Amino acid sequence: DEPSTQAFLLACLTAGGGITGYARTGSVPSIAAGVTVGALYALGGLRQRNRQPYGVELALLASVVLAGSSVPRAIKTMKPLPIGLSVVAAFGLYRFGTLWNSRVLS
Repeated sequence: DEPSTQAFLLACLTAGGGITGYARTGSVPSIAAGVTVGALYALGGLRQRNRQPYGVELALLASVVLAGSSVPRAIKTMKPLPIGLSVVAAFGLYRFGTLWNSRVLS
């Protein structure tokens, strides 16, 4: 199922990014945020795959959290990493927001 696969991919990207940030700089906030957002995406993907409720909502929540932390930093610093995270967040917001909206309206 495509949305769950996309959620798992975003989980790997965000968790992997947090782990990489910690390995490179020793940043505990990087690993905490990356693994937390990655876990939200993974749980959302798992719930979507098993046709359980709130899978799309969890993935959408992960995207909102990621956007809330990365977009302001991207605007302020114009550095590649926050910009890349903002792109990942924007993709998640679009993908899971569209799914959520289509379910609410139907």
